[in-house]
Amino acid sequence: MSDVRAELREQFLDAFGGADFPVENQMDLVPALPDGPATKFEAGDVSLTAMELAAKLGSEQEFPYDSAEALVDDILDGLEAKEMI
Repeated sequence: MSDVRAELREQFLDAFGGADFPVENQMDLVPALPDGPATKFEAGDVSLTAMELAAKLGSEQEFPYDSAEALVDDILDGLEAKEMI
């Protein structure tokens, strides 16, 4: 696992871990985010807000999610598939 992926994984788990799982859609995640949709994730040269993640990775996510780990795995896989990390 790359350092960027590992750093983002930790940040995503911290941010989304407080969501009330299972989550049915992206809007279910917003209350868990410290700065709502403006919550920023940064690692290496990568910088994304939660809103950017939702816009760019909507097609990569398969709701509902029963755990933060499953959600974060799909987010990271989507970022890699789109060559964003």
